[in-house]
Amino acid sequence: MKTLSVLGSTGSIGTNTLDVVRRNRHLYQVYSLAAGQNVEVLARQIVEFRPRFVAVAAESSLPPLAEALSAAGLARQEWPQLAWGDAARVEAVRAPEVDIVVSAIVGIAGLEATYEAIRLGKRVGLANKEVLVSGGALVMEAVRRHKTDLLPIDSEHNGAHQCLRAGNREQVSKLILTASGGPFRNTPKEALAFVTPAQALNHPTWKMGNRITIDSATLMNKGFEVIEACWLFDFAPSQVDVVVHPQSSVHAMIEYTDGSVIAQVCATDMRMPIQYALTFPERSGAPVPKIDWRQARQWEFLPPDFDKFPLLNLAYRCQEAGGSATCTLNAADEVAVEAFLRGRIGFTAIAAVVEETLTRMTPTTPRTIGDILEADRESRALAGQLAAARSASPVTA
Repeated sequence: MKTLSVLGSTGSIGTNTLDVVRRNRHLYQVYSLAAGQNVEVLARQIVEFRPRFVAVAAESSLPPLAEALSAAGLARQEWPQLAWGDAARVEAVRAPEVDIVVSAIVGIAGLEATYEAIRLGKRVGLANKEVLVSGGALVMEAVRRHKTDLLPIDSEHNGAHQCLRAGNREQVSKLILTASGGPFRNTPKEALAFVTPAQALNHPTWKMGNRITIDSATLMNKGFEVIEACWLFDFAPSQVDVVVHPQSSVHAMIEYTDGSVIAQVCATDMRMPIQYALTFPERSGAPVPKIDWRQARQWEFLPPDFDKFPLLNLAYRCQEAGGSATCTLNAADEVAVEAFLRGRIGFTAIAAVVEETLTRMTPTTPRTIGDILEADRESRALAGQLAAARSASPVTA
């Protein structure tokens, strides 16, 4: 039986991971959970899965969590150890009982704990793009040094991982990542300045958290995936293509040197890639609908519009530049997306804030996790100033 630590347990990936555990209790048990402020959901998870250690983001979440556990009828002696903050997230993965860590905390908050899990030789199922976008060089060097498995849970990278098993890595010429195109695939460029947060949060395919949904609408999420793919599979940016595939059935394709293309196809259900990461190299039945090939279907593949969605091109440029550029890209985007969601800047101003932050930041070469966190802090502060300046202006787009 494998023992799990789930970082980001109350989010979409975390709840789907726990559903996989729920359906396979003979294979998995939960040692620790880490979550943010959703104490009601976290309390229910504690009652059901009985972890021994639980971390929350802020100390202020501990009293309502304790209250929720008491209201659920869980006796005090049955409670897990409760802790809060960055150090608590790291502690959640350290126990020798933990075999697999599912890293699904949104943002750079999951970096330290994920890095520690890798350093300790744990298998990591990675659903947190920021870990590799912000710290790819350090993280992958640790993966090699400690000879552990870093298995992608994002559907596109998980699909690429599966496709790469079909041939020799030396015979691969290109990776092709698919994008749904988001809610504004057919929206004229000039109309994007008037997009509302509600419209941007209406993703046509996936149900995700707010930030990743906005990133999907700007195609920034696909840009992050290009960066992540370069680190995971040792590709140059020029070897990673993006195609728009609105049906979201083909998740990734690998082109081999002879022109053959291997595609990974499955239903749009995150429990499949989660289970793949947990069971690799084996496969087992997953609780997801299978594609009915008797039904008529049509698949489209279209080139992305780099002019309408400039953040995708910016991601390529940052990965080519190396150093702290991708860390700044991520930090500035997170700040700009939050400003948009709060109605302080327009939709197209997200890309403007990110690009200006990159222009003004002095690039560095991070050598430690501390260096990455400092670059993130400085980039975040600058992006916040730039977003505030746009917010004070009569024109925020």
